[in-house]
Amino acid sequence: MSQGFHPYGLIATDLDGTLLGSDHQVSPRNREALAAATAAGAAHIVVTGRPASRTLHVFEALGYEGLAVCGQGSEVYHAGERRLLTSVTLDRSSAQLALAKIEAETGPLRLGFVRDGLDGAYLAGPGFQLAWDKPIDGRMTSRDELWAEPLAKIFVQHGDPGVGEDELAAIARAAAGDLVGIVVSGIGIVELLPLGLTKATGLSLAARRLGFKAADTIAFGDMPNDIPMFGWAAYGVAMANAHDELKAVADEVTASNDEDGIAEVLERLLAGPAA
Repeated sequence: MSQGFHPYGLIATDLDGTLLGSDHQVSPRNREALAAATAAGAAHIVVTGRPASRTLHVFEALGYEGLAVCGQGSEVYHAGERRLLTSVTLDRSSAQLALAKIEAETGPLRLGFVRDGLDGAYLAGPGFQLAWDKPIDGRMTSRDELWAEPLAKIFVQHGDPGVGEDELAAIARAAAGDLVGIVVSGIGIVELLPLGLTKATGLSLAARRLGFKAADTIAFGDMPNDIPMFGWAAYGVAMANAHDELKAVADEVTASNDEDGIAEVLERLLAGPAA
């Protein structure tokens, strides 16, 4: 496919900490830069760790109607048609065994989870806290509820505030990395996912539907869950507020999400090579 927007035809952006500012909004400058890039022939695709059920209101506010990769790559969602094109669920037997192995090392963890599908509820167990711009749907009173219906993902959180997300993820990978995927997707956020699933798998599938390849793609992100996406795309741009692990593999570090880092890069590309 002709790229139009030189040298990239596909612009992949994470949401939280990347395209969205701390106020959970897209700045006017970022909006204008993306509009200019798409007018020049590029396609913009959102690639987020949020499940589609927790992203619909964001797309509505943005007026976004394209394809989106949600749930760390488990879902390809068509915002314009408001339907899921693909959805991969977490194997509950593997997840249950994985959780048991992790808790054998950590003790009981605080849990949250998201059900599969566009109506997938987000529930949290005792003590679990997660910052979202939309509230949880309810509280889990028994762990039996966790395994009762298909799952998109499980969130795990240590009860000791001294054990951060990086340490917990490392423990989890050592104990159960052969059973489930384990990613850090935000401050205090460790997720258990279908084994082998990453943002890269979802992005590659969506890009193929749009007629693009990895060589056509520039990706923007801020957290370790964006590392596979950077590995797949031709060029990876980390925000100034990004996790050090992502900065270490990025081709470039731009300004923060609150300082229009995406626009800074796109405006430079739109201007073309310096004379």
